[in-house]
Amino acid sequence: MDLQNRLPAAFLMQHRIPGRSLRAFLPVMALLFSGCLAALPDNESLPVKQACLISGEQAVPITVEIARTSAERSRGLMDRVRLAPHSGMLFVYNDQRRADHGFWMYRTLIPLDIAYLDRDGIIGAIRHMVPCPSDQGRDCPTYQAGVPFRQALEMNLGYFESQGIGVGDRLSLEATDCR
Repeated sequence: MDLQNRLPAAFLMQHRIPGRSLRAFLPVMALLFSGCLAALPDNESLPVKQACLISGEQAVPITVEIARTSAERSRGLMDRVRLAPHSGMLFVYNDQRRADHGFWMYRTLIPLDIAYLDRDGIIGAIRHMVPCPSDQGRDCPTYQAGVPFRQALEMNLGYFESQGIGVGDRLSLEATDCR
């Protein structure tokens, strides 16, 4: 990226950075900004757990990455180009979220299903989410849960339906439940 052309003219005029000084200033700014980007969590290194979705007598084994911190949940599946089959991301909250709380698809490239779960892993609602093409988060829709929830599970679009999983079914993180 050409940072020189990205700096606001008002900044350059106010600080009167001559051309040669600006060339020396740009590498310092690049290092500063790269440090900010490094502070974002790398969600590709989240804890991974084998789990299963249970519907009646059927147990569907899945692999979930678990996002527990605010930073991990905020990053979610942003900028990923694919999600492996039978894999997803589980967002875990310490406190119950209200029914009007939701997720958005800003910088998320993969169409997803999201299941909103209670503290026992029971699915209360499932929504279909499509990537938001806008480069402005404010222009992206929010997919509200419609039910209070403590966890949310994102999987590839159509996954729940294709596996016969619906509202009232549950997620188990216990290996003994995954027959």
